[in-house]
Amino acid sequence: SNQSNLPKAVIDKTVMMARQASTVVGTLRTSVPSMSTPFTNSNAADLNLSSDFSKALGVNEEQFEEMFEEENGTVPPKTVPQGKKPPSDTILKDILENTKTNKSADPVVKPEPVEKIVSQERVKKSAKKAIRPPLSAFKAAPKLSDTAKERKVPSSRFSRVANFGGLFVGLGVGALSEVTKRGLGLKKKSDDNNPSLIGENPFLTEENAERIVDRLCRARGAALKLGQMISIQDNSFIDPKIQKIFDRVRQSADFMPSWQMKKVLVSELGEDWQDKFEQFDDKPFAAASIGQVHKGKLKDGREVAMKIQYPGVATSIESDINNLMTVLKIWDLFPKGVYIDDLMRVTKKELNWEVDYEREAKCSTKFKELLQDHSMLEVPAVVPELSSRQVLTTEFIEGIPLDRCTELDQETRDQICTEILSLCLTELFDWKFMQTDPNWANFFYNPDTGKLILLDFGASRSFSAKFVDDYIRIIKSASEGDREGIKHWSVESGFLTGYETKTMENAHVDAVMILGEAMAFDDNFDFGAQSATMRIFNLIPVMAKHRLTPPPHETYSLHRKMSGSFLICTKLNGKVNCKRLFDDIFARYQFGKECEFWQD
Repeated sequence: SNQSNLPKAVIDKTVMMARQASTVVGTLRTSVPSMSTPFTNSNAADLNLSSDFSKALGVNEEQFEEMFEEENGTVPPKTVPQGKKPPSDTILKDILENTKTNKSADPVVKPEPVEKIVSQERVKKSAKKAIRPPLSAFKAAPKLSDTAKERKVPSSRFSRVANFGGLFVGLGVGALSEVTKRGLGLKKKSDDNNPSLIGENPFLTEENAERIVDRLCRARGAALKLGQMISIQDNSFIDPKIQKIFDRVRQSADFMPSWQMKKVLVSELGEDWQDKFEQFDDKPFAAASIGQVHKGKLKDGREVAMKIQYPGVATSIESDINNLMTVLKIWDLFPKGVYIDDLMRVTKKELNWEVDYEREAKCSTKFKELLQDHSMLEVPAVVPELSSRQVLTTEFIEGIPLDRCTELDQETRDQICTEILSLCLTELFDWKFMQTDPNWANFFYNPDTGKLILLDFGASRSFSAKFVDDYIRIIKSASEGDREGIKHWSVESGFLTGYETKTMENAHVDAVMILGEAMAFDDNFDFGAQSATMRIFNLIPVMAKHRLTPPPHETYSLHRKMSGSFLICTKLNGKVNCKRLFDDIFARYQFGKECEFWQD
């Protein structure tokens, strides 16, 4: 391609990132080929080399890890998969070998289908006549996603830095490839009828998104957690093609090998940890950003789920987020007006809560106590003798995640949605204590018992009475169509300063009014037919341009939970009388009352 076709800003940023990556890798391995010279027509011609370089560097990250562990005398068993050549001595040889032989197509991520045991005719019957399919109609046995791989978690500073160094290089050259294709007319622009926040950004292509996912799934930890947050957003905010790729991150991260997992268990629970088990599955049935989950059976007959934290994750939150943010900031992925530094401070604080499994055990026990008399909601009991700061064991309860409940009858889906929204309001306004992670996998439904099982309480937090008092007044004003009330309490709570332009003021009030529509509609609100998401999306550019202050820090986690709960109801096409739920909450709300059992 002709370099003159490429925007200078893209070339400059890519060269800068390449130099940074070269410096990082060069300090770790002296045989890295030089990246200090500018791109020319000759060395930019084969733009497909970026993926080969990234893969080659990925192989050598494991060499960095092994070098580090050799120094510390903790070398793991070294094996080479059957039919696969061992890594070559230098990155350059890997690149040349891959360039000759590796011409594989772009990976395709396919969501795992639900087994349709129940006939379509039965599903289409009315709610009164519909027969709820039993748990056996679904794949009851939990399992990892088909895309999950067994890969060692890079726990040393060397390997984690190299992981992001490879990402810098791959993304930079990938962006050059994208701009070249567009400049030569080899690629069409995205559909104007399906806008997204990323627009025509040459950096966030489908190929680069796959690179990001691969690196995040390899490293896991805080950066992967941010990627999972992207996957639960509505596709009006995130390009649907990118969202599908990130959906792999939500469903399952890669899992660590058995020897590394057992090393964590010995460190946390002692050499005799396995003596308490009658059976223990070495392969996990779930893997997420911070840990993976194994099923076991204790000698007293109880079936349990044991969550084991990845090594190095707790100590790398700061560096992992900073590395990922460097990528996102350089390529201007965040919309103007987003107070990203403020957001990252809050995110780091919350992630430090999440990696503390002792704190999560206390939160889980408290939620079980609060919901002990509930007819539908259930929280698994913690097993204290098999729990620590990096290991959390609870009783195992069967069920299916909510994204596999779309085939259930309307009555059951409405009931699930009603309980999720009722819980959300109760957590905030009754308890002022909320589990703020709305990931689909944190809610399981058992059709046999009619129970909705709540999981993963690491993101639980409390809210101050002052914040919740102001917030419920904002929602109440929206439900009554009181625009002046919304403006007044938005200033009191810190959403507005009182000095905004009329344009910003109107956009903010309009957005709150749209959110309040569900609370104002005195009947079953049809989430499947609502257009609130797109209407708020259209207001974002105005608010981003004219906003004078970041929102209250409590809203980052609160709005994540509320928007996630609304999105669940939308995906399930739920119909809920939200006004009745909110009116009941408001009637019993106690102003000025702090959370009595938890303070963050």
